[in-house]
Amino acid sequence: MRFPKNNSRTQNDLEAKLRQIDGKGYKAYKDLAGVYRFSDYVFCIDRVQSDPFAPPSRVRVIVPTEELGIPEMALSTPSRRVALRDYLIRSFQASIRKTGNFRRGTGRSGLITIDSPGQEILARTAMVVKDQAIEARFAIGLPGMGRRIAGRLAHEMLFEDIPRIVKQSLFYRNLDTDALSKHLEVCEDADFLRDTLCEKGLVAFIADGAILPRSSGIDDRPMTEKSVVPFESPPSLRVSFELPNAGEVTGMGIKKGITLIVGGGFHGKSTLLHAVERGIYNHVPGDGREYVVTSPKAVKIRAEEGRRVEKVDISPFISNLPFRGDTRYFCTDDASGSTSQAANIMESLEMGADVLMIDEDCSATNFMIRDHRMQELISKDKEPITPFIDRAGQISTELGVSTILVLGGSGDYFDIADTVICMEEYRPRDCTKEAQSIAIKYRAERVAEVDGRMGSVSPRVPLAGSISAKKGKKEVKISAKGIRSIAFGIFTIDLSAMDQLTDVSQTAAIGEAIYIASRYMDGRRSLSEVISIIDHDIAKGGLDVLGRDGSRDYAQFRPLDLAGAINRLRTLEVIQQDGERNGSRNPTLPLKE
Repeated sequence: MRFPKNNSRTQNDLEAKLRQIDGKGYKAYKDLAGVYRFSDYVFCIDRVQSDPFAPPSRVRVIVPTEELGIPEMALSTPSRRVALRDYLIRSFQASIRKTGNFRRGTGRSGLITIDSPGQEILARTAMVVKDQAIEARFAIGLPGMGRRIAGRLAHEMLFEDIPRIVKQSLFYRNLDTDALSKHLEVCEDADFLRDTLCEKGLVAFIADGAILPRSSGIDDRPMTEKSVVPFESPPSLRVSFELPNAGEVTGMGIKKGITLIVGGGFHGKSTLLHAVERGIYNHVPGDGREYVVTSPKAVKIRAEEGRRVEKVDISPFISNLPFRGDTRYFCTDDASGSTSQAANIMESLEMGADVLMIDEDCSATNFMIRDHRMQELISKDKEPITPFIDRAGQISTELGVSTILVLGGSGDYFDIADTVICMEEYRPRDCTKEAQSIAIKYRAERVAEVDGRMGSVSPRVPLAGSISAKKGKKEVKISAKGIRSIAFGIFTIDLSAMDQLTDVSQTAAIGEAIYIASRYMDGRRSLSEVISIIDHDIAKGGLDVLGRDGSRDYAQFRPLDLAGAINRLRTLEVIQQDGERNGSRNPTLPLKE
């Protein structure tokens, strides 16, 4: 929270300035920048747009918590503080809609916007909660008629609309207190669930009664049709938790180890996995996934043809390449399906992932398995790929990393599975014993192709000189281009395979975090160590530590997400800590399959 150094000016001073510039050229709005004391809050005009069509002006409202009447119970735990921030943003947005938020003049004139959340509850810079004050940060389009200041319309916005929005959305006496309490309790309970998974030997939990299907592929709200089937755990997999607020909740626990999700097409396999993917986040009351939680270090893995890979040791999966390419330091500007999936796994393990989530529909077939007939036709000495089926068990036993795998085409995985869940018309059934019996009855003829242990994961040291956000005359040019892309200097970072990102404000924050991370790259720190420093800085100072000018909206992201974005920067150069110290890049390998 950025407390104003000087708030001696009042709303009367702002009114007087507005009268002085009424009808003048639009750039005269710059005179309004500053801090003003209103009766109930402090109003800060931080950045003024250059014309009605430019990005809106950035403003803040700071209200002492004693004025708001926020009860202590809403501030008592970190979970509740995040939930309070989220609820107030949603309340602020709802109040904007009630006010009308209509255009007053040219371009963006009259618009009032705040960084609005989706179904997930995330810490955001749009609302900052401290013991002594709450700060709302939003954008306004200062009214203009053509290139002239529309003073009367600006007065309506600044002295009628914004005060009304602030009072309706931030003052406790005007809030739906029951809805606020529910918001706080659901968030706190979900965090409790997630923190308790490990001690019960679980990596994920799906509550009985959860609604997993979404409204559509572009609408993350719950499906509401009568045909929707509420989730119900098989009795053999049912576990219970005693939550701080909701009391006892029961549901299906996904145990550590290797879990297969099987079933016919369109019976809910991928729907279940998608819910587990998003279980790294807390969800709003009414979402249907309030008590669907997953280990915060769970990562979705998929094939990603065309991505760049920089010195990743993929030798546990791919070795003995044609032309003698050394896959301990694998580099390519155009990865194939199998090499990209191998790199995605190894990069995730390097960053401490504890669960790999894989859907065969998003995987390279030759990476997942080679059946007996193919082994007979193509001998192992001619096949550089060690398929995932032969490494998954080692990843679990040697590294303690679990796998959740959606599967519909290969029963050979029954041989290594600890748990097999069959989805039938969106209802889960524990068919572990049945799958094990089938595996015994029909012995797989394929031969395991592992060559030694999985081994440790080689840390990599990123080189700061390979990361530049410069574009033309601008030293730093970074912007999010939707959820799945970051414009970073003259390059674009493609995040389309990072399925667990859910908000453009996360992407914006990650872009800034990459730039800051480069400051900590000293040629000795590993990528994991660099990102740990960033994570510590954010934990201590909030997401504001990322901001260069205070004019952008940021949302919470995971260290794993930041690492994923850095690994996809096409200029990245690293050295490995296992002795390869010269920093030279290995030649790009001709491995497009």
